[in-house]
Amino acid sequence: MGKKIMKGKFITFEGSEGCGKSTQSKLLYQYLRRSDLKVIYLREPGGTKVGEKIRKILLDSKNDSITPMTEMLLYMAARAQVVNEIIVPALKKGRIIICDRFLDSTIAYQGYGLGIDIKFIKCVGEFATSGIKPDLTIFLDLPLKKGLRHRQYSKDRIEKRSLVYHSRVLEGYLKLAHLEPERIKIVKVNKDKIKTQSEIRKLVDKFLWCRKA
Repeated sequence: MGKKIMKGKFITFEGSEGCGKSTQSKLLYQYLRRSDLKVIYLREPGGTKVGEKIRKILLDSKNDSITPMTEMLLYMAARAQVVNEIIVPALKKGRIIICDRFLDSTIAYQGYGLGIDIKFIKCVGEFATSGIKPDLTIFLDLPLKKGLRHRQYSKDRIEKRSLVYHSRVLEGYLKLAHLEPERIKIVKVNKDKIKTQSEIRKLVDKFLWCRKA
């Protein structure tokens, strides 16, 4: 019995503030690279020169005049850049892409969180992503107060928003997970990051590898 890797897979990480997305997504990236797989790691917004500049605008706490619609469109602009510059070419080459956040974040944060029409966000998202969707999404589930406590000393423009806002975001994520259980897998965040990573690796191994006779 051997293992065969499926080609061109797109894995995303989602979750509310302070849930450990960056840590867990990077650990998974390192794990897959040790298996000699061709893996690309990205973060949103960012991943490109243009995207990183947009990221600075979006997260700068001094930019408190940004409207909800402007915020949503800036996220989409950064996303369109990384999709066309990196994601589409990489998928065509059969690469595995791990991305810290993607379109689900905009639906949760600007849709459920800020009240922008979700159908409209999905419509703009379809255009910005060229129809690219994650094959697997890991949603890291952590109680809000615990996550925000991790961010209490260094908060960006989004993290500074009220607990009520962040509650709407979390509820939005859970609704998305309920609507797409085959794609979005919920992983409870453990105090021990290695245990959390172990659960993630089980899901990803099951997703990526198939047995051949």
